[in-house]
Amino acid sequence: MTTPLRIRPIEQTDFQAWVPLWDGYNAFYGRKDETALAPEITQATWQRFFDPAEPVFALVAERDGKLLGITHYLYHRSTTRFELTCYLQDLFTDPAARGKGVGRALIEGVYEQAKAAHIKRVYWQTHTTNSAGRLLYDKVAQHLGFIVYSHDV
Repeated sequence: MTTPLRIRPIEQTDFQAWVPLWDGYNAFYGRKDETALAPEITQATWQRFFDPAEPVFALVAERDGKLLGITHYLYHRSTTRFELTCYLQDLFTDPAARGKGVGRALIEGVYEQAKAAHIKRVYWQTHTTNSAGRLLYDKVAQHLGFIVYSHDV
């Protein structure tokens, strides 16, 4: 019998298990080797999860004491709503656990957290080449057709 998947807020003791998932997420989007994030960014991200002044949060998917996935999300103001909006910024599942409901459970966990915070909209973005992720996203959310532009200044 398989132990049920547990979605829970990240804990300080999760750091060693979180780092490989965080690194895997970043590698998926091309941030590895010479383009890897600076260790200071990883440390700052980690610390934000536990800083009550920061609107940045993390959930983990855990089974039998092993982290199988992570999601990071944040709350922010919007010019088109009174209430805050939730941006699901990062979602990553251990490759060995893919196709087993981990990603869906993490997204639903963010939905639950947003609802508890009286937030009515959760949104995210992904790369057009993330076809496996998009198969899931098309089942749990509506693609609104927006294209993202970015420019570092």
